Amino acid sequence: MPFVQVTMMEGRSIEQKHELMKRLTEAVVEALGSDPARVRVAIYEVTPDEWAVGGEAMSKINAKK
Repeated sequence: MPFVQVTMMEGRSIEQKHELMKRLTEAVVEALGSDPARVRVAIYEVTPDEWAVGGEAMSKINAKK
């Protein structure tokens, strides 16, 4: 049973997240020949304070823009 985990910053709509889960499932089915009913997808969201690029929190990077 394939299990796909996605970690991303918060802010996407429910519709976007549902579409991502659908497309990831389709990709696993195509690549691995899995039964779609056995594919699991989990999305974990973090805040910009919990995500860093180059050692700097995204909240600080975004504040500079």
